[in-house]
Formats: sequence, C-alpha cells, structure tokens
Amino acid sequence: MFHSIRPSILTRMHYLEHIDATDRVDGTLRLQRLRQIPPETGRFLALLAATAPDGAYIEIGASAGYSALWLALAGEALGRSVTTFEILPEKAKLALETFKSAQVENIIKLVVGDARQYIAQCDEIAFCFLDAEKEVYEECYDLVVPKMVKGGLLVADNAINHRETLQPMIDRALQDGRVDALVVPIGKGELVCRKI
Repeated sequence: MFHSIRPSILTRMHYLEHIDATDRVDGTLRLQRLRQIPPETGRFLALLAATAPDGAYIEIGASAGYSALWLALAGEALGRSVTTFEILPEKAKLALETFKSAQVENIIKLVVGDARQYIAQCDEIAFCFLDAEKEVYEECYDLVVPKMVKGGLLVADNAINHRETLQPMIDRALQDGRVDALVVPIGKGELVCRKI
C-alpha cells in the first residue's frame, strides 16, 4: 500500500498536512482547524484496516478527509469502500474537495450529517475509525460495537492526549467482554478494540 500511493493522493495528503500544521500555530479557532491525525497514525490505520475482516468500513468524523485517504489505501487494496461521516458542512465541503482531488470518489462515500443517526442502518461493521468530538465517543462506541462483525476493529483517536475526557469510555472498553482492547501509544494515542 505504502510503496504505490498514487501522486494524486500524496499531493492532497501533503497539502492537508501543511494546512493542519499551520492551523495549529496561527491562532485558527479550534472548530475551524482540521485537527487531523499525524501521518504515522494514518499508516497505522491503513495497516489495521487492511487486516480487518469482510464487512463495512466506516469513519466517524471526516474533517477535510485526510484520515479517509489512508483508509482508502486499504479499501483500494482489498476492493472495499469506506463510508465517512461529517457533521459540519464546511468540513464536508473540504472533504469532498479532497476526495475529488485525490481521485478516490469511487472508494470513499461521504455522508453529511450526524453519524449517530446513521449507524443503526450500518450492518456488519468490519472497521470503524472514531475521530469526532470527544463528548460523543462513548455514545458512538455503544452504537458501533453491537454492529461489528467478529474480528472487526474499532479505533478511537486521542486516547492519550484527551485521556481525561475519554477515560470513562477507555475504562469501559478495557472491561467490555465483547472486545479485546488496548491503548496504543502512536500519534495522539489510539484505543484499539477487536470484536470477540
């Protein structure tokens, strides 16, 4: 996957990485910033997604589409599609631009709206990346886990840098008999859950 990333994808990734780095130091308001994962987390997600069983791939929190590009690498390699949800219209517009520019519209489907209203319609989730507002993580976890296939993976971002806010959900996942879970110290910390 990593040795043959198309130029259209790489160019858009680098463009978004530059915007994200600038946003973090120039005073851009929090909700307006891209707030995306670092590249090493993207690679980690792509590797995990490439090992997920058959089923649906979803992402909760598209922002400008950066992490979805990494998931698209796995989707393309396996012949699967990715559905990503974004609640903010201005971010969804950026994500659409990303997918068009990177030429991955045939792999990624963007749903503009609150993922919590759509997850009930998702069946057999094989992979879920959760990177939304931290206050909704636990609710999303509760909605996604019952819909996951055996061996399916749920990865939640910010498990270290937002540990205080996410601790109740992390503790719950670590004790949840339906999944095997651990926190991986990569990027901002990833809670990785595998459905038993």
